[in-house]
Amino acid sequence: MRVAIIQDELIRKGGSEQVLLSFHNAFPDAPIYTLSYNPETTYPELKECNIITSWFGRYIKDDKMMKRLFFPFGIIAMSQMHVTGYDVILQSTTHCSKYIKTDPDTLVITYCHTPFRLVWRPDSYEEVANASPAKQLAYKTVINILKYIDRKSAERTDWFVTNAKKVVKRIIAAYNPRNEVSVINPSVKCKNFTVSNQVGDYYLMVSRFEPYKKVDLVIETFNMLPHKKLIIVGKGSMENELKSIAKENITFMNGVDAEELKRLYAECKALIFPQLEDYGITPLEANASGRPVIAYGHGGIKDTMIPYKGDASRSTALFFEEQTIEDLLEALKTFDGLSFDPQFIRSHAETFDEKHFVRKIKNFVNAKYEEQSFQVLVRNLATI
Repeated sequence: MRVAIIQDELIRKGGSEQVLLSFHNAFPDAPIYTLSYNPETTYPELKECNIITSWFGRYIKDDKMMKRLFFPFGIIAMSQMHVTGYDVILQSTTHCSKYIKTDPDTLVITYCHTPFRLVWRPDSYEEVANASPAKQLAYKTVINILKYIDRKSAERTDWFVTNAKKVVKRIIAAYNPRNEVSVINPSVKCKNFTVSNQVGDYYLMVSRFEPYKKVDLVIETFNMLPHKKLIIVGKGSMENELKSIAKENITFMNGVDAEELKRLYAECKALIFPQLEDYGITPLEANASGRPVIAYGHGGIKDTMIPYKGDASRSTALFFEEQTIEDLLEALKTFDGLSFDPQFIRSHAETFDEKHFVRKIKNFVNAKYEEQSFQVLVRNLATI
Protein backbone atom coordinates (compact mmCIF):
# COMPACT_ATOMS: atom_id res chain seq x y z
CA MET A 1 0.00 0.00 0.00
CA ARG A 2 1.62 3.22 -1.19
CA VAL A 3 0.71 6.17 1.05
CA ALA A 4 1.33 9.90 0.61
CA ILE A 5 0.75 12.42 3.40
CA ILE A 6 -0.44 15.97 2.65
CA GLN A 7 -0.12 18.89 5.10
CA ASP A 8 -1.39 22.45 4.55
CA GLU A 9 1.97 24.00 5.41
CA LEU A 10 4.91 23.39 7.73
CA ILE A 11 6.17 26.76 8.92
CA ARG A 12 5.12 26.76 12.58
CA LYS A 13 4.67 24.58 15.65
CA GLY A 14 1.11 23.65 16.55
CA GLY A 15 -1.47 20.93 16.95
CA SER A 16 -1.86 20.28 13.22
CA GLU A 17 1.88 19.82 12.82
CA GLN A 18 1.93 17.39 15.75
CA VAL A 19 -0.78 15.33 14.07
CA LEU A 20 1.38 15.33 10.93
CA LEU A 21 4.30 13.94 12.95
CA SER A 22 2.03 11.17 14.23
CA PHE A 23 0.98 10.41 10.64
CA HIS A 24 4.68 10.11 9.81
CA ASN A 25 5.17 7.69 12.71
CA ALA A 26 2.23 5.64 11.44
CA PHE A 27 3.55 5.60 7.86
CA PRO A 28 7.30 6.41 8.06
CA ASP A 29 7.97 5.67 4.38
CA ALA A 30 5.28 8.02 3.10
CA PRO A 31 6.48 11.29 1.52
CA ILE A 32 4.97 14.52 2.84
CA TYR A 33 3.60 17.06 0.34
CA THR A 34 2.96 20.60 1.56
CA LEU A 35 2.49 24.19 0.42
CA SER A 36 5.57 25.53 2.22
CA TYR A 37 8.20 24.22 4.63
CA ASN A 38 10.60 26.08 6.90
CA PRO A 39 12.77 23.66 8.92
CA GLU A 40 13.83 26.45 11.28
CA THR A 41 10.35 27.43 12.46
CA THR A 42 8.59 24.07 12.79
CA TYR A 43 9.39 20.83 14.60
CA PRO A 44 13.01 19.67 14.15
CA GLU A 45 11.92 16.02 13.76
CA LEU A 46 10.62 16.92 10.31
CA LYS A 47 14.19 17.40 9.03
CA GLU A 48 14.42 13.62 8.77
CA CYS A 49 11.31 13.38 6.58
CA ASN A 50 10.94 13.34 2.80
CA ILE A 51 9.15 16.68 2.33
CA ILE A 52 8.05 17.95 -1.08
CA THR A 53 6.83 21.55 -1.36
CA SER A 54 4.94 23.47 -4.01
CA TRP A 55 6.65 26.17 -6.07
CA PHE A 56 5.11 28.67 -3.62
CA GLY A 57 7.22 27.12 -0.86
CA ARG A 58 10.45 27.96 -2.66
CA TYR A 59 9.82 31.65 -2.05
CA ILE A 60 7.47 31.95 0.92
CA LYS A 61 8.61 30.42 4.20
CA ASP A 62 7.12 32.62 6.91
CA ASP A 63 3.62 32.85 8.32
CA LYS A 64 3.06 36.55 7.66
CA MET A 65 3.89 36.42 3.97
CA MET A 66 2.02 33.17 3.50
CA LYS A 67 -1.18 34.77 4.81
CA ARG A 68 -0.70 37.81 2.56
CA LEU A 69 -0.11 35.79 -0.60
CA PHE A 70 -2.23 32.71 0.05
CA PHE A 71 -4.98 34.20 -2.11
CA PRO A 72 -4.45 33.59 -4.96
CA PHE A 73 -0.86 32.30 -5.19
CA GLY A 74 -0.96 29.66 -2.43
CA ILE A 75 -4.23 28.28 -3.77
CA ILE A 76 -2.88 28.10 -7.31
CA ALA A 77 0.35 26.46 -6.16
CA MET A 78 -1.41 23.76 -4.13
CA SER A 79 -3.87 23.12 -6.97
CA GLN A 80 -0.92 22.50 -9.28
CA MET A 81 0.59 19.78 -7.08
CA HIS A 82 -0.04 16.43 -8.79
CA VAL A 83 0.32 13.70 -6.17
CA THR A 84 0.00 10.59 -8.31
CA GLY A 85 1.02 6.94 -8.12
CA TYR A 86 -0.32 6.31 -4.60
CA ASP A 87 -2.97 3.97 -3.24
CA VAL A 88 -3.88 6.24 -0.32
CA ILE A 89 -3.71 10.00 0.25
CA LEU A 90 -3.82 10.93 3.95
CA GLN A 91 -4.46 14.66 4.38
CA SER A 92 -4.01 16.81 7.49
CA THR A 93 -5.85 20.03 6.81
CA THR A 94 -7.84 23.06 7.71
CA HIS A 95 -7.51 24.66 4.28
CA CYS A 96 -5.41 23.80 1.24
CA SER A 97 -4.31 20.14 1.51
CA LYS A 98 -7.58 19.21 -0.20
CA TYR A 99 -6.64 21.21 -3.32
CA ILE A 100 -4.01 18.79 -4.66
CA LYS A 101 -4.63 16.64 -7.75
CA THR A 102 -4.41 12.86 -7.54
CA ASP A 103 -5.37 9.73 -9.45
CA PRO A 104 -9.13 9.10 -9.67
CA ASP A 105 -8.90 5.64 -8.04
CA THR A 106 -6.76 6.78 -5.10
CA LEU A 107 -8.38 6.46 -1.68
CA VAL A 108 -8.48 9.94 -0.08
CA ILE A 109 -8.76 10.20 3.70
CA THR A 110 -8.98 13.74 5.08
CA TYR A 111 -8.16 14.45 8.71
CA CYS A 112 -9.97 17.79 8.94
CA HIS A 113 -9.03 19.76 12.06
CA THR A 114 -11.88 22.14 11.19
CA PRO A 115 -13.32 23.45 7.92
CA PHE A 116 -11.41 26.48 6.57
CA ARG A 117 -12.27 29.07 9.23
CA LEU A 118 -11.96 32.15 7.00
CA VAL A 119 -14.44 30.58 4.56
CA TRP A 120 -16.98 28.95 6.86
CA ARG A 121 -16.72 31.18 9.95
CA PRO A 122 -15.42 34.52 8.62
CA ASP A 123 -16.99 36.57 11.41
CA SER A 124 -14.71 34.83 13.90
CA TYR A 125 -11.94 37.05 12.47
CA GLU A 126 -12.09 40.55 13.98
CA GLU A 127 -10.63 42.12 10.83
CA VAL A 128 -13.54 40.70 8.83
CA ALA A 129 -16.29 41.36 11.37
CA ASN A 130 -15.16 44.97 11.95
CA ALA A 131 -14.21 45.84 8.35
CA SER A 132 -15.51 48.92 6.56
CA PRO A 133 -18.33 48.44 3.98
CA ALA A 134 -15.82 48.54 1.10
CA LYS A 135 -13.58 45.95 2.74
CA GLN A 136 -16.60 43.84 3.64
CA LEU A 137 -17.47 43.67 -0.06
CA ALA A 138 -13.90 42.67 -0.95
CA TYR A 139 -13.84 40.03 1.78
CA LYS A 140 -17.20 38.65 0.64
CA THR A 141 -15.95 38.30 -2.94
CA VAL A 142 -12.78 36.49 -1.89
CA ILE A 143 -14.63 34.27 0.59
CA ASN A 144 -17.21 33.23 -2.02
CA ILE A 145 -14.41 32.18 -4.39
CA LEU A 146 -12.64 30.28 -1.61
CA LYS A 147 -15.88 28.62 -0.54
CA TYR A 148 -16.45 27.25 -4.04
CA ILE A 149 -12.86 25.96 -4.27
CA ASP A 150 -12.94 24.49 -0.77
CA ARG A 151 -16.24 22.67 -1.21
CA LYS A 152 -15.36 21.41 -4.69
CA SER A 153 -12.00 20.08 -3.49
CA ALA A 154 -13.64 18.33 -0.54
CA GLU A 155 -15.74 16.25 -2.93
CA ARG A 156 -12.60 14.25 -3.69
CA THR A 157 -12.49 12.97 -0.08
CA ASP A 158 -13.73 9.44 0.50
CA TRP A 159 -13.59 9.53 4.30
CA PHE A 160 -13.40 12.44 6.74
CA VAL A 161 -11.81 12.08 10.16
CA THR A 162 -11.64 14.85 12.74
CA ASN A 163 -10.22 15.64 16.15
CA ALA A 164 -13.33 16.20 18.29
CA LYS A 165 -17.07 15.57 18.34
CA LYS A 166 -17.71 19.30 18.13
CA VAL A 167 -16.23 19.49 14.62
CA VAL A 168 -18.36 16.71 13.08
CA LYS A 169 -21.43 18.89 12.52
CA ARG A 170 -19.25 21.64 11.09
CA ILE A 171 -17.77 19.24 8.51
CA ILE A 172 -21.22 17.94 7.56
CA ALA A 173 -22.57 21.49 7.12
CA ALA A 174 -19.60 22.62 5.01
CA TYR A 175 -18.86 19.58 2.85
CA ASN A 176 -21.87 17.23 2.99
CA PRO A 177 -19.58 14.16 3.04
CA ARG A 178 -20.83 10.96 1.45
CA ASN A 179 -19.67 8.78 4.36
CA GLU A 180 -19.88 9.03 8.13
CA VAL A 181 -17.34 11.36 9.79
CA SER A 182 -15.11 9.56 12.31
CA VAL A 183 -13.45 11.07 15.40
CA ILE A 184 -9.90 10.11 16.36
CA ASN A 185 -8.61 12.40 19.11
CA PRO A 186 -5.09 13.79 18.59
CA SER A 187 -2.40 12.57 20.92
CA VAL A 188 0.22 13.86 23.29
CA LYS A 189 3.76 12.47 23.28
CA CYS A 190 4.03 11.59 26.95
CA LYS A 191 7.67 10.52 26.50
CA ASN A 192 8.55 14.18 25.84
CA PHE A 193 7.31 15.29 29.28
CA THR A 194 8.10 14.39 32.85
CA VAL A 195 6.68 14.90 36.34
CA SER A 196 8.86 17.03 38.63
CA ASN A 197 9.12 16.88 42.40
CA GLN A 198 9.75 20.62 42.37
CA VAL A 199 6.94 23.04 41.53
CA GLY A 200 7.79 26.68 40.88
CA ASP A 201 5.96 29.88 41.77
CA TYR A 202 4.65 30.71 38.30
CA TYR A 203 1.67 29.98 36.08
CA LEU A 204 2.26 29.10 32.43
CA MET A 205 0.61 29.90 29.11
CA VAL A 206 1.78 28.33 25.83
CA SER A 207 0.05 29.91 22.86
CA ARG A 208 0.21 31.77 19.58
CA PHE A 209 -0.44 35.48 19.97
CA GLU A 210 -3.67 35.74 17.99
CA PRO A 211 -6.95 37.41 19.07
CA TYR A 212 -9.00 34.25 19.63
CA LYS A 213 -6.32 32.78 21.91
CA LYS A 214 -7.30 35.36 24.58
CA VAL A 215 -3.75 36.00 25.74
CA ASP A 216 -4.80 39.59 26.44
CA LEU A 217 -7.44 38.35 28.89
CA VAL A 218 -4.81 36.44 30.87
CA ILE A 219 -2.40 39.40 30.87
CA GLU A 220 -5.10 41.79 32.07
CA THR A 221 -6.01 39.35 34.84
CA PHE A 222 -2.43 38.87 36.04
CA ASN A 223 -1.86 42.64 35.84
CA MET A 224 -4.31 42.79 38.74
CA LEU A 225 -2.32 40.15 40.68
CA PRO A 226 1.22 41.54 40.98
CA HIS A 227 2.16 38.85 43.53
CA LYS A 228 1.44 36.06 41.00
CA LYS A 229 3.99 35.30 38.26
CA LEU A 230 3.03 34.36 34.71
CA ILE A 231 5.30 33.02 31.97
CA ILE A 232 3.95 33.19 28.40
CA VAL A 233 5.64 31.08 25.72
CA GLY A 234 4.80 31.90 22.11
CA LYS A 235 4.74 34.45 19.34
CA GLY A 236 2.30 35.84 16.81
CA SER A 237 0.71 38.90 15.25
CA MET A 238 -0.22 40.51 18.59
CA GLU A 239 3.22 40.19 20.18
CA ASN A 240 4.09 43.90 20.41
CA GLU A 241 0.62 44.85 21.62
CA LEU A 242 0.59 42.17 24.31
CA LYS A 243 4.06 43.01 25.58
CA SER A 244 3.12 46.67 25.81
CA ILE A 245 0.25 46.01 28.25
CA ALA A 246 1.99 43.44 30.47
CA LYS A 247 3.31 44.37 33.93
CA GLU A 248 6.55 43.23 35.55
CA ASN A 249 5.16 39.99 36.97
CA ILE A 250 4.66 38.69 33.40
CA THR A 251 7.55 37.22 31.41
CA PHE A 252 7.52 36.46 27.67
CA MET A 253 9.62 33.69 26.13
CA ASN A 254 9.99 32.45 22.55
CA GLY A 255 12.45 30.23 20.76
CA VAL A 256 12.19 27.83 23.69
CA ASP A 257 13.73 24.43 22.95
CA ALA A 258 12.11 21.12 23.87
CA GLU A 259 14.09 20.64 27.10
CA GLU A 260 13.29 24.10 28.41
CA LEU A 261 9.61 23.74 27.52
CA LYS A 262 9.55 20.38 29.33
CA ARG A 263 10.93 22.06 32.46
CA LEU A 264 8.50 24.97 32.21
CA TYR A 265 5.56 22.58 32.03
CA ALA A 266 6.82 20.32 34.82
CA GLU A 267 7.48 23.11 37.31
CA CYS A 268 4.51 25.43 36.68
CA LYS A 269 1.70 25.74 39.21
CA ALA A 270 -0.82 25.30 36.40
CA LEU A 271 -1.31 25.92 32.69
CA ILE A 272 -3.74 28.73 31.84
CA PHE A 273 -5.95 27.89 28.84
CA PRO A 274 -8.50 30.69 28.27
CA GLN A 275 -9.47 30.14 24.63
CA LEU A 276 -12.23 28.19 22.92
CA GLU A 277 -10.63 25.37 20.94
CA ASP A 278 -12.03 22.44 19.03
CA TYR A 279 -9.47 20.27 20.80
CA GLY A 280 -6.23 21.70 22.24
CA ILE A 281 -2.96 19.82 22.75
CA THR A 282 -1.27 22.07 25.34
CA PRO A 283 -3.59 21.04 28.20
CA LEU A 284 -2.62 17.42 27.59
CA GLU A 285 1.06 18.40 27.52
CA ALA A 286 0.60 20.03 30.93
CA ASN A 287 -1.17 16.88 32.18
CA ALA A 288 1.67 14.72 30.82
CA SER A 289 3.90 16.83 33.09
CA GLY A 290 1.65 16.12 36.05
CA ARG A 291 0.31 19.68 36.13
CA PRO A 292 -3.33 20.78 36.23
CA VAL A 293 -5.01 23.23 33.85
CA ILE A 294 -7.11 26.31 34.57
CA ALA A 295 -9.30 26.43 31.46
CA TYR A 296 -12.31 28.04 29.85
CA GLY A 297 -14.67 25.10 30.20
CA HIS A 298 -16.12 24.90 26.72
CA GLY A 299 -15.16 23.23 23.45
CA GLY A 300 -12.67 20.41 23.04
CA ILE A 301 -11.27 20.82 26.55
CA LYS A 302 -14.34 18.92 27.75
CA ASP A 303 -13.22 15.91 25.69
CA THR A 304 -9.77 15.73 27.30
CA MET A 305 -9.93 17.02 30.88
CA ILE A 306 -11.52 15.76 34.10
CA PRO A 307 -12.90 18.97 35.67
CA TYR A 308 -12.77 19.66 39.40
CA LYS A 309 -16.10 18.83 41.03
CA GLY A 310 -15.21 18.61 44.68
CA ASP A 311 -12.19 16.25 44.62
CA ALA A 312 -9.04 17.82 43.16
CA SER A 313 -7.07 14.60 43.68
CA ARG A 314 -9.20 12.95 40.97
CA SER A 315 -9.29 15.95 38.64
CA THR A 316 -6.98 17.28 35.92
CA ALA A 317 -8.41 20.78 35.44
CA LEU A 318 -10.35 23.63 37.00
CA PHE A 319 -12.87 25.21 34.60
CA PHE A 320 -14.20 28.78 34.52
CA GLU A 321 -17.43 29.55 32.68
CA GLU A 322 -16.99 32.98 31.09
CA GLN A 323 -14.03 34.50 29.24
CA THR A 324 -13.87 37.44 31.65
CA ILE A 325 -11.32 38.81 34.08
CA GLU A 326 -13.76 38.24 36.92
CA ASP A 327 -14.20 34.54 36.17
CA LEU A 328 -10.49 33.92 35.72
CA LEU A 329 -9.73 35.78 38.96
CA GLU A 330 -12.25 33.61 40.79
CA ALA A 331 -10.73 30.45 39.27
CA LEU A 332 -7.24 31.46 40.39
CA LYS A 333 -8.57 32.15 43.90
CA THR A 334 -10.26 28.72 44.01
CA PHE A 335 -7.13 27.02 42.63
CA ASP A 336 -5.03 28.32 45.53
CA GLY A 337 -7.05 26.18 47.92
CA LEU A 338 -6.88 22.93 45.94
CA SER A 339 -4.42 20.04 45.99
CA PHE A 340 -4.11 18.09 42.72
CA ASP A 341 -2.38 14.70 42.38
CA PRO A 342 0.45 14.87 39.78
CA GLN A 343 0.56 11.09 39.29
CA PHE A 344 -3.19 10.86 38.71
CA ILE A 345 -2.91 13.69 36.18
CA ARG A 346 -0.01 11.99 34.39
CA SER A 347 -1.89 8.68 34.26
CA HIS A 348 -4.84 10.44 32.67
CA ALA A 349 -2.59 11.99 29.99
CA GLU A 350 -1.18 8.56 29.16
CA THR A 351 -4.63 7.48 27.90
CA PHE A 352 -4.09 10.06 25.12
CA ASP A 353 -0.51 8.96 24.37
CA GLU A 354 0.67 9.03 20.76
CA LYS A 355 0.90 5.25 20.48
CA HIS A 356 -2.89 5.04 20.76
CA PHE A 357 -3.40 7.65 18.01
CA VAL A 358 -0.88 5.97 15.69
CA ARG A 359 -2.58 2.61 16.18
CA LYS A 360 -6.04 4.05 15.52
CA ILE A 361 -5.05 5.98 12.38
CA LYS A 362 -3.18 2.96 10.96
CA ASN A 363 -6.15 0.71 11.62
CA PHE A 364 -8.53 3.22 10.04
CA VAL A 365 -6.44 3.66 6.88
CA ASN A 366 -5.82 -0.08 6.50
CA ALA A 367 -9.50 -0.93 7.01
CA LYS A 368 -10.72 1.65 4.47
CA TYR A 369 -8.10 0.57 1.94
CA GLU A 370 -9.05 -3.10 2.31
CA GLU A 371 -12.72 -2.16 2.00
CA GLN A 372 -12.08 -0.19 -1.19
CA SER A 373 -9.90 -2.97 -2.64
CA PHE A 374 -12.67 -5.49 -2.02
CA GLN A 375 -15.22 -3.25 -3.73
CA VAL A 376 -12.93 -2.85 -6.74
CA LEU A 377 -12.45 -6.63 -6.90
CA VAL A 378 -16.24 -7.19 -6.83
CA ARG A 379 -16.75 -4.65 -9.62
CA ASN A 380 -14.05 -6.26 -11.74
CA LEU A 381 -15.54 -9.72 -11.25
CA ALA A 382 -18.96 -8.40 -12.27
CA THR A 383 -17.59 -7.33 -15.63
CA ILE A 384 -16.20 -10.77 -16.47
